[in-house]
Amino acid sequence: MKKKLLLMAACLGAMFAFTACSSKDDGNTLTVLNYGKYIESSVLDAFEEETGIHVNYEEYVNPEEMYTKYKSGAIDYDVICTSDYMVERLINEGEAKEINFDKIPLSKNLDDSYFEFSKAFDPENKYSMPYFFGTVGILYNKNKVDANDVKSWDILWNKKYKDQIIMEDSVRDTFVPALKRLGYSSNSTDKKELETALDQLIEQKPLVYSYLVDESADEVVAGNASMALVYSGEAAYAESLSKDLDYSVPEEGSNMWIDSWLIAKTCKHQENAEKFLDFLCREDIAMKNFEYVYYATPNKAVYDKLDKETQENKTIFPDDETLNNCEIFRYLDEDSIALYNKLWKELKSK
Repeated sequence: MKKKLLLMAACLGAMFAFTACSSKDDGNTLTVLNYGKYIESSVLDAFEEETGIHVNYEEYVNPEEMYTKYKSGAIDYDVICTSDYMVERLINEGEAKEINFDKIPLSKNLDDSYFEFSKAFDPENKYSMPYFFGTVGILYNKNKVDANDVKSWDILWNKKYKDQIIMEDSVRDTFVPALKRLGYSSNSTDKKELETALDQLIEQKPLVYSYLVDESADEVVAGNASMALVYSGEAAYAESLSKDLDYSVPEEGSNMWIDSWLIAKTCKHQENAEKFLDFLCREDIAMKNFEYVYYATPNKAVYDKLDKETQENKTIFPDDETLNNCEIFRYLDEDSIALYNKLWKELKSK
């Protein structure tokens, strides 16, 4: 998941009430594990009020932390929201239950095309339900950056933008521009290809203002950098703060990410889990979550109710040509993960 920027303190306070998991279980409960700030707090209130099911809600920062929490066995989670490659890992390890979509009738609101994209990590669409999606690209200041330059990842190596470039402090995301401009897959595990990409990133490093995560778009909004490698949801939110900003997914292609819900193997409340997933697909509920998270929703009932300007905002809703030119991250084997981490440490140490 790619987190929204500049969240207000009030939102943090509202979410806090739901972050602690209760040890009590009378059978009328549901234990949820989700990215931080990835559901509108009133949605949980409404679910509890309408169903009488008490939600034990816990958050995490990144998929690796989620995996550690889940595998510790300390809590029996019922439903989990996580990213494509981690969904794939949990499926492969037998940690996800098949979803009976007949028990989730409102899943008909989800556009079939996003189930097609999900086949990259859930080949038979048996284990996951799409929640939000987006891309990785370049947020840039139109007054400082030539729009023609951002059509290619080469801009991130253009010396005229020295000290104006922010890269993601994330190994897989930062390797995407280097791999794609070389014509390689963003899921490459080939040692020679990855070492060549590393050479490119080492060459680029003197031009980089900083490697950041949540602060990237803030820095561009503030004028401290002219461009940043960001997730599309962050770009959309930044654009809402400044008419001087725009977003580009370079023509060489990029990463498309999908965050999805799954029912965990540890689920002890299957019926409650199905009610919850169905509830999230309901138009009014999905609209609340879209307005809060402001990332692209696969819920066509919500999309159809949006104003034309939002529907046509390609930062939020990329066109088919862009999406078809992107790759979804696949889960990598342990040796490949170790190689990426080794190369990342080498880059950061330069």
